[in-house]
This record gives sequence, structure tokens and C-alpha cells, in this order.
Amino acid sequence: MWLDEGWIEEDWVRRVQSPNQDARPMGMLVDTLVVHCISLPERGRDASLVTDLFLNRLDCHSHPALAELAGLHVSAHFLIDRDGSITQFVSCEKRAWHAGISAAMDRSNFNHFSIGIELLGDVYSPFEGAQYASLKRLAVELKSRYPLKFAMTHSEIAPTRKTDPGPFFDWKGLRKSNTYELQISGL
Repeated sequence: MWLDEGWIEEDWVRRVQSPNQDARPMGMLVDTLVVHCISLPERGRDASLVTDLFLNRLDCHSHPALAELAGLHVSAHFLIDRDGSITQFVSCEKRAWHAGISAAMDRSNFNHFSIGIELLGDVYSPFEGAQYASLKRLAVELKSRYPLKFAMTHSEIAPTRKTDPGPFFDWKGLRKSNTYELQISGL
């Protein structure tokens, strides 16, 4: 079930609203999923630190690697933890601040027309089966509401800046081979 404001109202999705969001351009069609990965500090597995980052309350002095995040205001629509649990931080009707400077397929500013999904993890290790199962379940739910056509990685839309979700991310069951076209199978 969906709330009119773009929030998933299901017991398998936790809601925590990030202030790091704004309005999408008027009439913008949401047709793309962008898959990311995040770990704080690098190779960390603590989802609470990501939540704190998305809520602008991360203690950037708690670890030397976090110092560079001071003053950063970012968010994603969803975070999928290692155990498959999903948290929604931004309404899908709003623009989350996940893509940054981005361009691909003769389009730019992917925040305008995409839904950002972060997987807790890094580019150095495989993701969990529970994360893939939740990602597919979430993609099915999102596709039931939005005319999603494409699924891309952060590295595909910002190749000079980003490498996530990295070489261990497996597209099997989420998009057609050798294309960006979303194709959900295997559920």
C-alpha cells in the first residue's frame, strides 16, 4: 500500500524522514532506479551511521574517515541493510540527493527523475542474498506505482566520480543483459 505522498506504507519498510530532499521539477516522470552502496566508515556495516548521515546528525569526529563528511547533505530514497531490512528516507514524490553531478543516455541530473536505493556494503565484497531479495521486492513495489524503465548504478551515471556499487553487484533478475532496461525476474 502507498500513501499519496509517495511513502510505502508496509510493515517491511521502515520510515525515517531525511531533511535532505526537495521538490522534483514540475511534471518530471520518475522512470529510473539508481543503485548505490554505502559503508561508514569504509567497509563498515553499521546502518545507524548511514541513518545519521542522511539525518545530518553524523558525528564526523567519531572516526578519522568520517571527517571528510562534515557539512555534507545527502540522502537516498531507500537503504537496504545487510539483513534485507529496508528504510525509506525520502518520499518517492520528492527528489533525494543521491546522484550528484550525473549524466548518461543523453540525460543529466539523475536526481530529477530517479529513485535512489543504497545497499549497505562496499565495492570490495559481495552483497547478501537478503539484500537482493529486498531489492527485487522493492523494485516490484516501485514499478507498480511508477513507470520505471531503467536501472543503473551510481558508477554508470557518474563514472568519473563514483565506483559503486562495484564489481560484486549482480544484476541478475533486475535488468536485461547488456542494457539499462529494468526487467525484474526470479521472485
